[in-house]
Amino acid sequence: MAKKYSEKHTIPYYECDLTRKLAIPTLMKLAISTSEHQSADLGVDNDYLSTLGLGWIITQHDINITRLPYEGDTITVSTLAESYNKFFCYRRFWLHDAEGNELVSITTTFCLMDLASRKIASVREEIMAPFEPEHIKKIFRNDTILPFNKPTVETPYKVRYLDIDTNLHVNNSVYIEWFLDTLGYEYLKTHQVERILLNFNKEIRYGDVITSSYELAPETPLITRHRIMNDDVLCAEANIYWKN
Repeated sequence: MAKKYSEKHTIPYYECDLTRKLAIPTLMKLAISTSEHQSADLGVDNDYLSTLGLGWIITQHDINITRLPYEGDTITVSTLAESYNKFFCYRRFWLHDAEGNELVSITTTFCLMDLASRKIASVREEIMAPFEPEHIKKIFRNDTILPFNKPTVETPYKVRYLDIDTNLHVNNSVYIEWFLDTLGYEYLKTHQVERILLNFNKEIRYGDVITSSYELAPETPLITRHRIMNDDVLCAEANIYWKN
C-alpha cells in the first residue's frame, strides 16, 4: 500500500484572499510542497532527480473543494503517490480541519520531463519504489473539459521572473491565478469554487506573453470555461465549477 505523508499547517493572513479564506493558488502550493517533503524524506527529492537529468511536471489537476479554511485555522495536508504506469504517476492530496473533516480533495497527474530535451521521459522503478505505489497499465484522464467557443473576456499576461519554478517554466499555481483573475472582482467576491478540472498541455517560459480567456455560457451559468494561449498554442484549459 502506498505510503501516506501528512503535515500540519497554521494559515497566516498572507496566504489568504480578502475574505480571509485560504487562496486557491496557495492551497496548491501547500499541497505540492507536501509531496516534495515526502520525496525528500524518502531520498528521491528534486536534487536527486536533477542528477538524472529529470524533473517532475504536472499534466492534470482535479480539485474538489468542500470548504476553504480561514486565516488562523490549523489544517492537516496529506498526500500519497497512489499508482503509476509507464509515463504517468497519480498522486492524491487532502486537506482536513482540526476536527478531521475533509475540506479539499485533489487528484493530480505527474510525469517526468527530461530537462535537456524538454520531453516526457518514462517513469523509473527506482524513483517510484520508495513511495510503494501500485504499478498499473491503465492511463487515467480527467473528466472531459467542456468545449470553449467564444471568449467572454481575454486578458494578456507577461511571464515574470517570479512566475518561474526550478524547472524553468511557469509554476502550475500561476495558471490558476491567471484563470481566476480574468473573472474580475465582483464575480470572485460573490462566488465560491467547488471544483477545478485543469489540463496542462504546453509549458510556458520566462518572457512569453500569454492570453488568459474565459467563457461564461448561458447553458452552464455556474461553470466557467477557461483557456490559456501562447500565440496560437493551447497551453492549458480548465472548467471551474462555482456556487453563489
